[in-house]
Amino acid sequence: MLTLNLGPLALGLAHLCLLASLLLASLVGAWLGRKRGGNPEAQLFLLFLLALLGARLAFVLEYASLYAAQPWKIIDLRDGGFTAWAGIGLALPVAGLLAWRTPRLRVALLAGLGVGLLSWAAGHWLLDRQAAAQSLPALTLQDLRGKPQRLADYRGQPLVVNLWASWCPPCRREMPVLQQAHITASQVRFVLVNQGESPEVVRRFIEEAGLQSLPVLLDPAGQLGGQVGSRMLPTTLFYDRHGQLRASHLGELSAASLSHWLEQIEASP
Repeated sequence: MLTLNLGPLALGLAHLCLLASLLLASLVGAWLGRKRGGNPEAQLFLLFLLALLGARLAFVLEYASLYAAQPWKIIDLRDGGFTAWAGIGLALPVAGLLAWRTPRLRVALLAGLGVGLLSWAAGHWLLDRQAAAQSLPALTLQDLRGKPQRLADYRGQPLVVNLWASWCPPCRREMPVLQQAHITASQVRFVLVNQGESPEVVRRFIEEAGLQSLPVLLDPAGQLGGQVGSRMLPTTLFYDRHGQLRASHLGELSAASLSHWLEQIEASP
């Protein structure tokens, strides 16, 4: 499962894990701080923002050449481009400084920070374990010519599966990024799986957008989204050459975030 569905609202589990860790850190800090006449909530939130900033800056610097063409994408955090170790590395020295300067909050601040980091790491470990247990679904879909296509036949090379719909603005915006990667990443296969639309609608969109080079499959009943546990569009799934899920991305991809995930599946044994 990749999302938690609340009626029409789909929330990414990775995002919920991060927010839950922040909430847990704040609760532990407030509980311990109350005994000592203080609450480190503001300091913990500052450390959270610093960690996000450090993680984002490190990712942007790593993929600076890709952001140079569209610098406004640097502040678009929806692409999920973060380098966790860099964010933690920035936040920890600041946490030490804050603890040293505010003895009254020291225990509550460090305990809250430790609980937050441990809960976040445990949550991500569980999500990674869940993803590692998922393989390419045994589904047979149709291409735009009505010919059956088995997803299992795509094994043998790293594979990117993108769930999309023509009515979805983020799906439309990321199509050029996927098309360019399909052209340049020769060792990776790509397939776009349309969710819930008719062949006529999909064919017209592909032709108007000039995306004929991208392989497209039809999933009128949304079976693939149901099997991988995501109702959010776009959803992009990254499989290794053995058909094992290595990563997933909910929402719009940037050239940098797509490049990052491609490196991961290309390096998989």
